[in-house]
Amino acid sequence: MTWRLRLAWPVFVKELRDALRDRRTLLTMLLSAVLLGPLMLVALSVMVADLEDRAESREMLAIGLEQAPTLRNYLLRQNRVLRVAPPDHEQQLSDRRLGQAVLVVPASFEADLAAGLLPQLKVVSASADLRAQGSAQTWQRLLQGFSQEQATLRLALRGVSPAALQVLQVDELDLASPLARAAQFTKLLPYFVLMAVVYGALNAALDSTAGERERGSLEPLLMTPVPRAALVLGKWGAVAAVAMAVALLSCLSFLPGQWLLRSETLAAMFHFGLREAALFLLLLLPMAALVSALLMAVAIRCRSFKEAQASGTVVVVLMSLVPMVALFNQGGEPVWYRWLPALAQFTLMNRVLEGEALGLASLLVPLLVAALGTLLALADVTRQLRGAALR
Repeated sequence: MTWRLRLAWPVFVKELRDALRDRRTLLTMLLSAVLLGPLMLVALSVMVADLEDRAESREMLAIGLEQAPTLRNYLLRQNRVLRVAPPDHEQQLSDRRLGQAVLVVPASFEADLAAGLLPQLKVVSASADLRAQGSAQTWQRLLQGFSQEQATLRLALRGVSPAALQVLQVDELDLASPLARAAQFTKLLPYFVLMAVVYGALNAALDSTAGERERGSLEPLLMTPVPRAALVLGKWGAVAAVAMAVALLSCLSFLPGQWLLRSETLAAMFHFGLREAALFLLLLLPMAALVSALLMAVAIRCRSFKEAQASGTVVVVLMSLVPMVALFNQGGEPVWYRWLPALAQFTLMNRVLEGEALGLASLLVPLLVAALGTLLALADVTRQLRGAALR
């Protein structure tokens, strides 16, 4: 085995040098590894900051509120800033341009309220617009509070204690840690890191196999006395090194990326330090080795780089779809998650973001699956090269 590693070393150096000379590979490493983490964190923080600003905003839109002084007085006591909604508010809501729900108050509101009838209020919103939907929920809470206040006043006028209608008291207890709550916003970060590793290995894997075959440099290489296993090991080592470099840069990019967070709440809850980066690497490095071997096994069967790109897309699509299983599953994590590459890494990286401790069993199974898959894929590449030499 040692002599094979010595023979594979020159191939590794040559392939790594060629990969780093390739502008596509370097551009992929720069965009997917260095910039992806900070850009995703900035985008998430902007979204959370916008939601926070809207939650803290006191401005509310209404029509006909001047005909309901009782309700208007209650809203002003809640420190709300009341604005008149535009006449075409329904069209603006449908076009997602208004961004706020509108309360429509009927002209008979005060008369119905005084007569003990139920005034028919209308909250106009658009469920397709998350901003307007949040404003609609605020209106619902305010109107519920107004309704409770009026009921309390009516009971007090009749000498009935409001406590007579309250048969129980409910206190909410949230067992989720701050890191788990922050992970609800950062749940997609492991997905993009995982895809960065896949795309980082893609060009290098295709170029070292189908690319060399298209350029005519593979046949002379096969004529050398170097064993096929050593050739495959050297090529795979170079491709895996590129993918692992992308994994390393992607994980480390989150460390300075936290400085760019615009949301104070997200910045306080999201903690990604050296421990989290090390655990991410522990999960991503075996995955980088597996993806590199799989892409090489697919591309070695192709006669041209373009054909290899089309075939390699199948691997990329599978790697991108598998983690979606965890996104759509709102229940617990089945045991078989650990046995499926990409899904196991995605699930465990999210557990790292939630601050959970990873046991040896949860780390060992994905590592063994990746190692076995890598060996099988490399054995297939070796067999393909031996067949090519015979032809």
